[in-house]
Amino acid sequence: MLTRRYFGTDGIRGVAGENPMTAAFALKLGVAAAETLRRAGKSHPHFLIGMDTRRSGPMLAHAAAAGLTSRGATVTWLGVVPTPGVSYLTKALGADAGLMVSASHNPFHDNGLKLFDASGAKLSDEEESQIEELLGGLDSDDAGLEPVTGTDVGAILNSNHAELGAGSVLDPYFQHLLDNAPYLDGLRVALDGAHGAAYAIAPKLFGKIGARVDVINVEPDGRNINVECGSTHPATLARKVVEGGFDVGVTFDGDADRALLIDARGRLVSGDHIIAITALSRGEKEVVATLMSNLGSERYLQGHGVTMHRAKVGDRYVYEELQKRALTLGGEQSGHVLFLDRAPTGDGMLTALMALAAVRKSGKPLEKWVDEIPEYPQVLLNVAVPVGLRDSLSVEPSVQAAVRAAETALGASGRILLRPSGTEPLVRVMVEGEDGEQVHSLAEQVAGAVRSAAQEVAQAAQ
Repeated sequence: MLTRRYFGTDGIRGVAGENPMTAAFALKLGVAAAETLRRAGKSHPHFLIGMDTRRSGPMLAHAAAAGLTSRGATVTWLGVVPTPGVSYLTKALGADAGLMVSASHNPFHDNGLKLFDASGAKLSDEEESQIEELLGGLDSDDAGLEPVTGTDVGAILNSNHAELGAGSVLDPYFQHLLDNAPYLDGLRVALDGAHGAAYAIAPKLFGKIGARVDVINVEPDGRNINVECGSTHPATLARKVVEGGFDVGVTFDGDADRALLIDARGRLVSGDHIIAITALSRGEKEVVATLMSNLGSERYLQGHGVTMHRAKVGDRYVYEELQKRALTLGGEQSGHVLFLDRAPTGDGMLTALMALAAVRKSGKPLEKWVDEIPEYPQVLLNVAVPVGLRDSLSVEPSVQAAVRAAETALGASGRILLRPSGTEPLVRVMVEGEDGEQVHSLAEQVAGAVRSAAQEVAQAAQ
């Protein structure tokens, strides 16, 4: 398989306006994506395009649409929509592929391009490699593509997406969420929309199912997405829940493919909690989590006869492990949870609905669940490093020595994980164990070793 130059663990990401997240690159990606389907026998492939609320979204989305239509594709324009909405509608509307313009939880100046196949699933490594191979050919003066002219040029279909319930192309997605929703019967819910893709649809959804809803961070201006709000900053919502006496808080990230809850005491209900709660409600015997998932949740599930399998970090790897084992429930600590019997990809609103339905079914308040599910002290430190060193620092002798020393100190009661970020120029250091003070100390030691190694390697290269 080809080494992928552009695709990471969740599509292609970068700083908007810098390579590869430029209008010129988005156009080329559109050309390559459409041409890949043309070569597979789809002379006029149908793509859906959606985006979150970032200022750079229209620039990249329109450029991608130009590339797609230049190779004969028809594009249905969805406008601002959660990433899982693009995934669901791609399959529901019988499209050949979907494209989402979003950098999810990243800062507003970043953006990304995510592709979905006809089933609504994210592309496999092999499919991404095929597109990358075509992208490489487009860099040459003679790309070898036959001209597409006249009526073979594709068209962009403008959809009435502004108002749900008015014949909008988004209506099937909204109905899908309603079909999987419990009736909340006056539950007081505080929602944090992260100024992102769920800012309009989430309040309507929760109001429709009987919640008494109060919302914050639903006024996107193109620059405030994820800024001190949403699932990356849950303390904002936790304060509101406690001060306002709400029953529960629900917070999304920028593209609403993940959700976290806040219980009435202001405590974070992570993806690990949600997996455990829904696993018991659904009678699951096996689930898939990631290397980052908390040991406390794993041991809690073991005590209830549920096996937790671990995949690499990234929802695509959770998806692959679920498929391999013919399972339906898995996810990440971040609140990116997959219910493959309900949707082909993670969906923050669906995750929140499934969690609340499980809690109501149990007859046990959310606070009691949080009391029962242990959570070991876990420290995650993000070490900024040059992009070129991100993937190689873990094999530096000094870093390996620091990791071995930490593992020895933890023994069987803890774990350490060192991994490069798939979306940002960071190395993530995670240490987990029963002793919180020890965990913090060891995490700082390993992070220090990573910083020192990065400086030494960079200096040696000068």
